[in-house]
Amino acid sequence: MKACKKNIILVFVIMAIIPAAGLAAQTDYAQFYKTDHYELYAMEGAENGLPSLGKELELRFEVFNQLFRFGALAAPLRVRVFIDSAAYDDYVKARLGTTRPGAVYLHYNQSERRELVVLRGSPEEASMVAYQSFIQFLRGYIRNPPSWMREGFAIYFNSIKFDPVTETLKYEENLTWLETLKGLGDKILHPKDIMLRDTIVYNESSASSTTAGFFSQDFQICSWALVSFLLNSGDYFRTLTESFMVLSPIAAAGENSTAVLDRFSMWTDMDQLDRDFFAYLDSRRTFNELMDAGRYYYDAKNLMNAEMAFMSAIDLRPANYAPYYYLGLIYYEDQEFDMAEDFYKLSMEYGADEALVNYALGINAASAGRNSDAITWLQNAADLNPDRFKERADDLISKLQ
Repeated sequence: MKACKKNIILVFVIMAIIPAAGLAAQTDYAQFYKTDHYELYAMEGAENGLPSLGKELELRFEVFNQLFRFGALAAPLRVRVFIDSAAYDDYVKARLGTTRPGAVYLHYNQSERRELVVLRGSPEEASMVAYQSFIQFLRGYIRNPPSWMREGFAIYFNSIKFDPVTETLKYEENLTWLETLKGLGDKILHPKDIMLRDTIVYNESSASSTTAGFFSQDFQICSWALVSFLLNSGDYFRTLTESFMVLSPIAAAGENSTAVLDRFSMWTDMDQLDRDFFAYLDSRRTFNELMDAGRYYYDAKNLMNAEMAFMSAIDLRPANYAPYYYLGLIYYEDQEFDMAEDFYKLSMEYGADEALVNYALGINAASAGRNSDAITWLQNAADLNPDRFKERADDLISKLQ
């Protein structure tokens, strides 16, 4: 598989060193916590979580601005924090007409009213804070950015995870969207069409939200694909970063979209960009595609290519048992029995059928000359699934004894 990743911003491990943060005096309704770029307001009972959330948001802000380099904010970004789900729902419904899970950025024409609203402790909090904090960052500088840029980068940065124990961020590329994207077939939008797509009409007096249903999922997926392509394609990365400089803080979204497209057209053959975009998508493999390739190569006794495919599958889904089991088979074929045992055990740890893996471990141990271990594994397989393994296990055990 052609390597498409570049060393740009694909992995982050950033220590949380945040100066100028602390609790201020309590108001009638909330505790107030300030960091370099954020003002956080805790509704009743939520003040204990402010320092951790403040650190997370500052780390995310640093990552965002490493790419965009927008400079100083005109005013701090506001965050309102709830721990009571009913109070959170009431607050959001009063402004959007419906609620949003976990977190939502509310954007108004009046900058002083804009805020990220977070429900601490909810199942959706981590994912939605990751997504919505980028929206707040971008619109803190550019009121109406291009729709593809807003959605695509929000989804891309959504894969940055915050570890509250180590207080670090880590990016792990999430290609679950890739399978859905490839399922679109000929419905995948071309780069120019993605760049010029603008589907939000803002009401200057009321709140708007990027999760309010203005975007179809197909458009969001295509926007993510374009962002992934531009970030991972050296020939276009520079043009992408230069396009940030033509964004106007006050222009309409359509005007900003046109300005970005003009910047790309100035330095790029758009037909070639189109071809490169679809070639990039073809080169990226989904988990299922990698598993199919690995099984094909394994059956063809091309163990090197099979191993590469299964290792790549683990990169996409490290907690899926299947590639570990097949790697166990590959190392068994290579008579590297210790490595085979390690991979078999990992497959069982991640949910593989215990009887099947015990049987494979038994065969592996017997081949390595460890008859006592082999008998134990084989007996386990027979006990766990006698209908499938007892007869075969008993036959092998009798020979080993």
